[in-house]
Amino acid sequence: MNAPLIRRPFDVEALRAEFPILGRDVNGRPLVYFDNAASAQKPEAVIEAMANAMRGSYANVHRGLHTLANETTEAFEAARTTVARFINAPTTDSIVFTKGGTHAINIVAAGLDVQPGDEIVLSVMEHHSNIVPWHMLRERKGAVLKWLDIDDDGGIDLEALDALITSRTKIVAITHMSNVLGAKTPAAEIVRIAHTKGVPVLLDGCQATVHSHVDVTALDVDFYALTGHKLYGPTGIGVLYGKRDLLAAMPPFEGGGEMIDVVERERVTYNEPPHRLEAGTPPILEAIGLGAAISWFQSQDRIAIEQHEAALRDRAMAALRELNWVKLHGQAPDKGAIVAFSVEGAHPHDLAQILDRQGVAIRAGHHCAQPLMQRLGVSATARASFACYNRLDEIDVFIEALHKARRLLS
Repeated sequence: MNAPLIRRPFDVEALRAEFPILGRDVNGRPLVYFDNAASAQKPEAVIEAMANAMRGSYANVHRGLHTLANETTEAFEAARTTVARFINAPTTDSIVFTKGGTHAINIVAAGLDVQPGDEIVLSVMEHHSNIVPWHMLRERKGAVLKWLDIDDDGGIDLEALDALITSRTKIVAITHMSNVLGAKTPAAEIVRIAHTKGVPVLLDGCQATVHSHVDVTALDVDFYALTGHKLYGPTGIGVLYGKRDLLAAMPPFEGGGEMIDVVERERVTYNEPPHRLEAGTPPILEAIGLGAAISWFQSQDRIAIEQHEAALRDRAMAALRELNWVKLHGQAPDKGAIVAFSVEGAHPHDLAQILDRQGVAIRAGHHCAQPLMQRLGVSATARASFACYNRLDEIDVFIEALHKARRLLS
């Protein structure tokens, strides 16, 4: 297991001071930002890393021979190394920079050799990023989507998963942590079951990498997707981890510069991973920003952060359970720092707007998880999601704002 790098004790006030945006007011109230599952705020270390790359040493990467090109290439590839160490990938060649988690999953979907009748196994609590690419294979190539149900808390029946996997199954694609219920899936067991039948596994780790330690080597997972903007980094950057032999066997997702070896009038040959899947000028500044975000995150006491986020989650859920007009969705005891809920007689959109007037930012809607909403019997929910920089007393502000919203909406 990749051990966390602990360099400084956890102090939420000191940590908050590193995030410039947390000092602002919203609608005349101090900002309480509980929309972290959608996108986290950025520390000064990330802002400065990207600004400094533009100010002092920027050029295109890999192909230049001048000093600025060499410096930028070194910073870009250093970010790849940082990512590989973060998830304990066996080699940097297995780390593909993408536009985000969605892009990463699309690359895998496009690279599968799918024939009519071949099957894709999904769970009903997937984000649309891990649903729509497979629907496109259904529409274009005749793939069959097979759905794994969950219990009310997001639990998965491993025997049911085993029964769904057949000789026609091409891949099992499942979230590592639900963006709505916060439920953590038994990833190691999912991989083991699929591998006993010779089926590869893709895990959507866009939430899990923020709230828990991820070791892709220990998991033995075939593909792993993550995104930068939830991980305190910039938008426009994500990562596809893949076992190198699988990446090398995949056809290129896009064509252009960098992903080629030789281009002639009558033929073209392709580069080795990861570059064969990184056509054109990559997100250079964003990759540098992601590297800075991960380095910053790894410099924190990760164990203390996990404990702090669990305390935030527990405080919020305990307070919400006391309200007989609130229904909680997903109450697994080891869930991540995400709380989805419904308020009796109030549409989630109205609720979010009223909370916003009190400086509290939450998310409302289907959270890009409409099959899960159908499973829960709702069209939308409200969602409060927490990060390392949130304070326990912000939960109290949130609950007070919720009481006010309830009075206005009743």
